[in-house]
Amino acid sequence: MSLLAAFTLTDAAWVVVGGLFGYIYVRYKERVRRQQLADDRRLALEAAKRDAESILREARVTANEEAINLRSQAELAYVTRQQEVAAAEQRLTQREQLINAQLEGFLQREKHIQCQQANLDARETALEKSRIETEALARERRAQLAQLVNLSEADARAQFLKEAELAALRDANEVSRRILSEAKTRSEEQAKRIVSLAIQRYAAQHTYETTTATITLTGDEIKGRIIGREGRNIRAFEALTGVTVLIDDTPGAVVLSGFDPVRREIAREAMQRLILDGRIHPTRIEEVVAKVKEEMDENVRKAGEDAIFRAGVPPLHEDIVQVLGKLKFRMSFSQNVLDHSVEVAHLTGLIAAELGLNVPAAKRAGLLHDIGKALQQDMEGSHAIIGADFLKRLGEADDIVNGVAAHHDEVTHTCLWGILVSAADAISASRPGARSEQMDTYLKRLESLEKIGLSFPGVDKCYAVQAGRELRVFVQPEVLTDDQAAALARNLCRKIEDDMQYPGQIRVTVVRETRAVEFAK
Repeated sequence: MSLLAAFTLTDAAWVVVGGLFGYIYVRYKERVRRQQLADDRRLALEAAKRDAESILREARVTANEEAINLRSQAELAYVTRQQEVAAAEQRLTQREQLINAQLEGFLQREKHIQCQQANLDARETALEKSRIETEALARERRAQLAQLVNLSEADARAQFLKEAELAALRDANEVSRRILSEAKTRSEEQAKRIVSLAIQRYAAQHTYETTTATITLTGDEIKGRIIGREGRNIRAFEALTGVTVLIDDTPGAVVLSGFDPVRREIAREAMQRLILDGRIHPTRIEEVVAKVKEEMDENVRKAGEDAIFRAGVPPLHEDIVQVLGKLKFRMSFSQNVLDHSVEVAHLTGLIAAELGLNVPAAKRAGLLHDIGKALQQDMEGSHAIIGADFLKRLGEADDIVNGVAAHHDEVTHTCLWGILVSAADAISASRPGARSEQMDTYLKRLESLEKIGLSFPGVDKCYAVQAGRELRVFVQPEVLTDDQAAALARNLCRKIEDDMQYPGQIRVTVVRETRAVEFAK
């Protein structure tokens, strides 16, 4: 019993000890676990802090990069805006300078106009004063005449009116001569400047061409082959080409005669090909002429297109191009009309540019001004009117049509193109080496010039000098006064402009002189 009790007490002690150790162990494990949890929490917190710092650094870097980019874009936009503002300021400055220059010009013109107005007012005042004085003197003179000569009032008035008419005419001639002289001086200076600039800027070669279509033969035996048996070859050739073949005794040459330059060129080319080929008979002649005609149409079109290109004119109607190309085979006083038209187009364009006008339209009128010469053999009338009608049918503008029709002053000018074309035409035709005028035409022009001078009353002698460039007129001093001589010069110029056609200009010089002759014995 005592052993059992002792054993029981021992077991209980061990149980208590074991329970105590178990409690201590459990508390230890609990403390270790809590310590582990605290360490894990601390480590997680440190990791979270590191992650937060990393994210914060990345955010700061990204923000800095974006800030740098935004700053760069802002600086670029600022620089661009500054450049735009500077360019706008420069344009405004230039515009302001231009406006100031124009305003200064307007002020100068206004000042000039005011000066002229003041001069006119002063002249008007002086004229009114002179008129009042003249009326007073006239009344006094009329009264004196009536007293001295015992004239009636009507006779005195008639005599006074006649003297007043002569005085007024003399004063009017003096004023008109002074006004015309001033206007002529200013206009001539401006016209000479414009024309001289146009001539200097356009450099063209001298032109000298002939219209003779002569075929050179290698031997006289070829003439017989051209004529053919009983003349059948030459008859076939003339019937197909529309030209006349002249075979005379001249060795080594055959002359082709025809009024149509295109036909004459076709005949010349066909004859040369037949001579080179050697086979000359009606069938072969027909084949060669047909082939040359086809090629001639193409050559004419190409010549027209080339002229349009050289003149710098926009494309034209196909019919106009075809007719324009025919001018390549037409001559005017040995000057090729197509080359002359291109030259006139350039000169007209240069003059228009100096005047601030439409240059393409001016060139167009200059190029087409002689197109009627290619149609003239098919219809009656002036080549200017024929060409204008042709262009109007094909839809050309009215100002171009009027420029072509009016370049010889045959119709009224409705625009400036006719005047510019007329000036350029005169420049092209009258420059040295451009044309070779025939002797009979030259003599007829001189005779017509002298006849116009002698047709006016009071003219004693009249001479055309300087190759027709000047008309020198000697008047009777007892018939015409100095004022009437000046008026005669103007009337002669108008008569020459209305009745004659001539290149360049003609100077009219009226000479009035009084000679006193005595003999010493």
